[in-house]
This record gives sequence, C-alpha cells and structure tokens, in this order.
Amino acid sequence: MSSPARSRPDRYDIAVVALSARALAASARKAGLAALAVDLFADADTAEQAARAVRSKPGRNGLGFDRRDLLCTLAEHAPEGLPVVLGAGFEHAPALMRAVARRNPIAGAGADVVSGLKDPERFDALLTSLAIPHPRLGAAAQEGGEQLSKRIGASGGAHIRRGATTPGRRRYLQAFAPGRCVSALFLANRSQAAILGFSEQWCDPVDASPFRYGGAVGPIALRDRLCDLIQDALARIVAATGLVGLASVDLVLPENGCEPEFLLLEINPRPGATLDIFDRDDRPSLLGLHLEACAGRLPEDRSTPRDSRAAAVVYAHRPLRVAARLRPLWTADWPSCDETVPVGAPVCTVLAAAASPNAARALVLERRAVLLESLDAAPPAAETVTTKAMAPA
Repeated sequence: MSSPARSRPDRYDIAVVALSARALAASARKAGLAALAVDLFADADTAEQAARAVRSKPGRNGLGFDRRDLLCTLAEHAPEGLPVVLGAGFEHAPALMRAVARRNPIAGAGADVVSGLKDPERFDALLTSLAIPHPRLGAAAQEGGEQLSKRIGASGGAHIRRGATTPGRRRYLQAFAPGRCVSALFLANRSQAAILGFSEQWCDPVDASPFRYGGAVGPIALRDRLCDLIQDALARIVAATGLVGLASVDLVLPENGCEPEFLLLEINPRPGATLDIFDRDDRPSLLGLHLEACAGRLPEDRSTPRDSRAAAVVYAHRPLRVAARLRPLWTADWPSCDETVPVGAPVCTVLAAAASPNAARALVLERRAVLLESLDAAPPAAETVTTKAMAPA
C-alpha cells in the first residue's frame, strides 16, 4: 500500500488526501509542515514533497476513493487526531467525509457544507434565493437550447456529456452556457470571502468526454465591476453556508457583453487544480492560508502576482510504459517508478511561466505537444497492465 518516500518522521503535522495530493504536499512543505500525503498515485514528486506518500485504491465505480481502503490507510498511517485537509475526491461522498472526521478532524469544509454545495437541486435553490445568476437545472434546462448531463459530485469535466439524455440516479441536467470559462480562487472563514485571483480554463476534448479538463492559466485580469459582482456573490454564499478554507468557483462569462455578466456554475469547496498557478515561492503557502482561514483569519494582502503561470494535463492516448528518462523539469505528477498508464489516464502535468497569460498558455501547450511527441515515440505497452490508476471522472 505504501510507496517509497523519505524516512517516516516521529510525527506528522497534517495529512493531505486528494485524488492527486502533490500540490497540497508541496504547499504543506512550503509552510514548514510535515505532511502525510494519501492519494491514488503516490507519484514520484509527491513522495519528494511529503514526509510520506501513500497510495490508496480508487472506488469501484470509478469515482473517488475506495471507502474501506482509504479508512484502513488512514488508520495505518495517520495518528488519531491528526488534522486532515481534503482535496478533490470527496464531493460525492459526505458519508466518507464523516467517517474520516470521526478519527481525524477535517481542516476545511465539513460534510454538511459540502453536501449542500454539491447537491444540484439544493445548490440551485440557494443561488435562486440569493439572486445569483446561474444556468437552469433539470426540467427548466430542457425548455430551450442545449443541455449537458453531469455526474453529481464529479470533477475534471470528463463526466460531462452533451444532450438531454435520461440523467440517471447520479446524474442531472443543466442548461449549456456558452462563453469564457473562468475560475476564482478564494478563501472563506464561514462569514466572509477573499478572492486571491482569477484563472481561465480550457478543455482537452475526446469523443466520449468533450469537456475533459485540459488546463488553466492565471492570474488573469477582469473588469473591476465584474470582480466586485463575483466578490459579492461569494460573500453571500459563504455567509449562507458557513463555507471555510480554500475553495474555488467556476464561472462562465457570456459572450458579446450579454446580461447577466456572469453565470455561476459550481463551488469547489476545497483546494483544487489552480494551486500550481497561485502557490508561488514568493508568496505565503496557500495551505498555510487555508489553515488560517479555518481559524477565522483572512489575509490582508490579496495582491496578485505580475507574471502568469499555466498548467496542463497530459493524458495517455494509448497504453504507455512511462520511463524515468522522459521526465523534463517542467513537468510534475510522474509515477513513482516505471509504470504502465492506461488510455485516458493522466500521465503527468506540464507547467510554464511567462510574462502574460497568453504567453504562458502558448508555452505550456508547446511543451505539452513536445512531450506527447516523445510519449508517442515510446514503445507500446500491453493494454492488460494498468498499474497507474485512472483518475475518476
């Protein structure tokens, strides 16, 4: 169950648990904290950043963690009472969050808050009551225009399908909102919200998953009025729900200056993918700010960096046997040893920095293309060997 890592310390300061915990582990190390990292991969650089990196099994339904295995992993490696920070992988599983919290307190949004924000009907009712613009849901989504079928509690975009097909028990319909896809990273202290920066996302589509997450770049600049409107919306959501810690909100900015000026898609009530963009060496650790917010304190300095960073996910086009020689310095999230990566699973993350968002995005996509060319030239691997877990849709 465990993977190679630095020698185990006498004690951990915190545990970080996510589908991929590398960025959280790096932020913990930056804050001077010895972290136990638990995720689906225990990648090489996660082991480098954490005091110990441990792999847990994915759920049988392809969504999140295997409940029994995760609880056993924490019981084996995390001392009772050790605080836990949860990343992606729990939005669909409030019961698992409660089970974790019975032994290890969660530093961040609890199960009740998360379940309220990730239940489509309850969240739709909340936004309606707060007069916050958002896409129509369910039957209302079918009144005109295109619809999307989404999986409740999923992340990464691979679960999103076009069309008004029968949603199913764990799926729901939402009206498609065309426009520019942006996200705001923010801190919450149960009563107030503080935006740390905005980023822009793009998709890496395949036939079965036209909205699969491709990457993000930031910080990006938005008009002052729009920033104020989003800040006000987040403040009302936090006050109404008691959300706490580092979180993000996904938004669509309609094209051609149409009203409303934004549509709010969802709140991600945990640290997410833009840690790679906003957690800078010359800035306070975002995990440290997360813990401060959990204690009720928001930072006074909310200025954004002048340069831009981008991060893009590289997915396997075919089964790949990943060798250590293929790992450039501008990448992250590589397997801890030579492994076979199945079709559609993430191989690694590509990173880039530049003076502007456009330049950073162009550079990360150029590097991604170079890496894909190298991977395509690598010897094929047997499809039956899939040792790197598939990231849940």
